[in-house]
Amino acid sequence: MKQKITKAVFPVAGLGSRFLPATKATAKEMMPVVDKPLIQYAVEEAMAAGITDMVFITGRNKRAIEDHFDKAYELEATLEAQGKDELLRLVQSVVPKHVNCIYIRQAEPLGLGHAVLCAKPVIQDEPFAVILADDLIDGEPPVVKQMVDVFAQYQCSILGVQDVPRAHTKQYGIVSSTNLAHHIERVHAIVEKPKPEDAPSTLAVVGRYILTPRIFHHLEHIKPGAGGEIQLTDGIEALMRDEKLLAYRFDGIRYDCGSKLGYLQAQVAFGLKHEEIRAGFAEYLKTIA
Repeated sequence: MKQKITKAVFPVAGLGSRFLPATKATAKEMMPVVDKPLIQYAVEEAMAAGITDMVFITGRNKRAIEDHFDKAYELEATLEAQGKDELLRLVQSVVPKHVNCIYIRQAEPLGLGHAVLCAKPVIQDEPFAVILADDLIDGEPPVVKQMVDVFAQYQCSILGVQDVPRAHTKQYGIVSSTNLAHHIERVHAIVEKPKPEDAPSTLAVVGRYILTPRIFHHLEHIKPGAGGEIQLTDGIEALMRDEKLLAYRFDGIRYDCGSKLGYLQAQVAFGLKHEEIRAGFAEYLKTIA
């Protein structure tokens, strides 16, 4: 019987130090691109793939994420009383009624692998998606939907990958692979942040994963890596010895919103797509080009 992906894990406990002082008291995932926070784009991408259980791995100073996806009684009552029906609909549509939001506290920042492991009590023995909100990807259909469709066929773990300039390989996990089908690679190895001259390819793993529950076994048993953290890449490398692992070259444009430049690029790109402001924004950009 083929399994379906109904759960997604959002590791959101990071400090967001690259955006200080903006993130001193605010979660980096709540930073807006035009009029929606990064984490909402990530949740909407999951919903578009048919995912209904959103599992947030949170930390200190992340209450704003919980509040954002909670019901805002006072705000809704005020908008209703003022007859602002369109804004009321907008607020109420942040989380549809059929979607569940689950919050798990990661007590210590012990790495991405540890954050994913924190989700085990909720995920249990099901395959699931992992979405990093820092990576805002504009895809049609949305990238997680693309990957869920691939999983439906192959029923194994899948890494979202894209080609990067060889000079940038030292910023990513890089896969060694052979082509299996259109946009799909069979992964043989992952090298974490190799020097350009040592990189086995230019296919970089970015913030989208479909993982089988076997990953939890390996995350529980691997030794901490750099900085005493449990690395997700190490867990995936161990998983690959048990099961087939695929890499999927997604269709879409990725904006690294964990960096200031990528974040500004996303603002421009999404501003030019926004129905309300795109015409005026495009005219403005012409004046400063």
